[in-house]
Amino acid sequence: MRIFSEELVNEACRNCHVANLSTATIGEVLLVAQYLEKKTGIPFIRMDQGSPGLPINAYGVAAEKEALDSGIGSQYPAAAGVPELKDAASRFVKAFINVDISPRSCVPTTGSVAASFGSFIACTQRIPGKDKVLFIDPGFPIQKSQLRVLGIQWREFDIYPYRGAVALKAKLEEELAAGDIAAIIYSNPNNPAWTCLEEEELKVIGELATSHDVVVLEDLAYFCMDYRKEGLGKPFQEPYLPTVAKYTDNYILMLSASKIFSYAGQRIALCCISDALYDKHYPALAQRYHDAGVFGSTLVASILYMITSGCTASTQYAYAKMMELSCEGGIDFVEDTREYARRAEMMKAAFLRHGFHIVYEKDVTRQVGDGFFFTLGYGNMSSEELLVQMMYYGISSISLSTTGSLRQGVRACTSRMREELYPVLEERLKAFNEDHRA
Repeated sequence: MRIFSEELVNEACRNCHVANLSTATIGEVLLVAQYLEKKTGIPFIRMDQGSPGLPINAYGVAAEKEALDSGIGSQYPAAAGVPELKDAASRFVKAFINVDISPRSCVPTTGSVAASFGSFIACTQRIPGKDKVLFIDPGFPIQKSQLRVLGIQWREFDIYPYRGAVALKAKLEEELAAGDIAAIIYSNPNNPAWTCLEEEELKVIGELATSHDVVVLEDLAYFCMDYRKEGLGKPFQEPYLPTVAKYTDNYILMLSASKIFSYAGQRIALCCISDALYDKHYPALAQRYHDAGVFGSTLVASILYMITSGCTASTQYAYAKMMELSCEGGIDFVEDTREYARRAEMMKAAFLRHGFHIVYEKDVTRQVGDGFFFTLGYGNMSSEELLVQMMYYGISSISLSTTGSLRQGVRACTSRMREELYPVLEERLKAFNEDHRA
């Protein structure tokens, strides 16, 4: 039996100005769920927005308060970032990825959204004719929305049929053959599928990026959250985080504080540019911006500064402190976030008991791990139909079709799950299955 009637859900869509719930954005789904909760008092199982569901890191809060008390709030922060954060970021990358990036090339941004926005601009303007972005999907829908704002074209492919070095190389060579791709972007672990690119696949991406002069934007929002790997996230020791940076100098790593330190509300991330790319001169950039045309300097001073005028200074000190403590072993952010894996395991089990299946169930050689996201399908339902039907039972998600996926299903986020909601989820899934099973 449904929790919310079709009429009530349609009312919510009208009042929230959501034209089509089946293809709604994350924000639109969130609005509809909030409307229904407020009108009825019935709580939703919120699997839509990937907002952290753990307490904010206390060390960051203390450092930010100390910075504000020192009076730094009266001065504009430097566009390139405060030295304390730049130094900490360089050390953090070395400690957990084993990659050398100078402090100069580690640039704070107001979240990874700003990092990708600015990087899209710089990458597609650096070489005439190289003006498109290639998405290794499924991926974060917001990044394509950014390209719509910028008027930048893109191509995309669902990686599911192309896992493994051989298949992925053939597909990438096909996509890069025209010579118009400026950048390749993906998240690892993946949002929404939680799949992880394996070493041989990263090697292929890196080598092709070099040979085709393409910049790889590696979104590491879920830093070291492949909980299947024992020892991952221990500073200055193996295993290190797998990265394309081992195989090319054409890369930008995006490291957000939102998930690893639950510091989302303060909007702080890092755009870590390889030193070789940072120093590279592009005449097209010099002509457009009337500057030296050096990639890193143009990105920082002529692009990112125009978007946000730098990052909040106090938040930079918070991020610096959290990174410093992580490098010293004072913070174990992998253990701090492992709760997401526990939630995913329990939530997946409940869905599987009631007729659902995991859509992206495997990496190349292993079952997909448990973490921040997972994907769900039900019978032969389309992505759009499943999203809407689940809303009637008080369960919100987003359609995989909005992520560039060619498979049918929805993305589920574990971050807002609470202990008291597991019995509620079980009850609603039982009702859903009874109403929909063949």
